[in-house]
Amino acid sequence: MALALAVFGLLGACATKVQPPTGDPFVRAYRSLRPCVVLLTMKVLSDDKKSANRLDDAFGSGVIVASGAWGSSVLTVEHVVHGARALRATIDERRSVVARVVATDTANDLALVAIDVPQRTVARLGSSRALEPGMQVGVAGFPIPDAFADERLGVKTSVYAGRVSSTRRDSLELDLPVIPGESGGPVFDAATGTVVALAESRFDDEKAIGFGLPIDVARKFLRREHVAIASDP
Repeated sequence: MALALAVFGLLGACATKVQPPTGDPFVRAYRSLRPCVVLLTMKVLSDDKKSANRLDDAFGSGVIVASGAWGSSVLTVEHVVHGARALRATIDERRSVVARVVATDTANDLALVAIDVPQRTVARLGSSRALEPGMQVGVAGFPIPDAFADERLGVKTSVYAGRVSSTRRDSLELDLPVIPGESGGPVFDAATGTVVALAESRFDDEKAIGFGLPIDVARKFLRREHVAIASDP
């Protein structure tokens, strides 16, 4: 009996998924942030003038910034959820839940989305004030999730590594693209995992240049909406 219990315990231990250790700070930073990254799916009115009443699928990303017994708050960019219908959020890359827009700031392209999922891991928000060109950052989100689904590749968070190219007025220029579907996802400090911006794509003619909406702008929006955030200095 003792031998059987020992074998059972060994099998149970082997079945448990354990994250392998890593000495790469970028990997550690991404691991800490990954549970907070959310896929947003919705229906929006078609841009095709010949099909004005048709609803098309649309996608974006967001990041959980507050959570409690009441549910969770997801921060994203406003243009992702503008005019959204049938809005849903996918968490843990598999669980889809109803979502609703509860606050927007169109001037700064910010939106707050609520989901009735309590006690989630929340992202730590850093500051964009100290960022300089050359600093390493990452972007996490869900690029063209419909294309991945068509290829039966599943729903997975993607992460890209790059650097800050320049700090501009109310915007960070990045040396990596922001692919459709990633807008609203977190731009994070590669060393710490703290969110320093929200991913944006601005140039239709040049997709290789990505942008980040500074998190300090988002902090003001969250405070106006009385959202308690992690690591708020």
